[in-house]
Amino acid sequence: MSKSTQPDQRHLNRAKLMQQLFATTFDDQLTSKGSESDLQSSGQTSESEQPFKLPYDSSSVAEADKIIQHLAQIDELLQQHAPERPLEGINQVDLAILRVIVWESMTKKTPKKVLIDEAVELAKEFGSEASPRFVNGVLGKLLLIGNEDNNK
Repeated sequence: MSKSTQPDQRHLNRAKLMQQLFATTFDDQLTSKGSESDLQSSGQTSESEQPFKLPYDSSSVAEADKIIQHLAQIDELLQQHAPERPLEGINQVDLAILRVIVWESMTKKTPKKVLIDEAVELAKEFGSEASPRFVNGVLGKLLLIGNEDNNK
């Protein structure tokens, strides 16, 4: 039996979501000091309004909007587990990957090690040469070590 060459739909969905979130970071309304209403209004609603002409995917846009609404909470977790790297100093692709994976860990029951593996794959696909190692380290601290501390 031959292995399927079909890409994993969950991987494709995460990649689309990461790209949507990455594109949204270039929206002038999305800043680290923006108000909650600024963040909520930054999502695109149609293909013609989207920066970089990403293929319109209503589910990715809706999910990215949810992430943006919880950005302060997600970013606080990232800062707690990567204090040596301020968010402004993190590569925007890496930051989008981290935000997507942290959001999924908060909202779905996907195993933590699966999320880390997926983040590393996204980092290999979209990030820099150093991205996989950085993403793995931050998420390892946040999802695996952070959970051990919470379970004590």
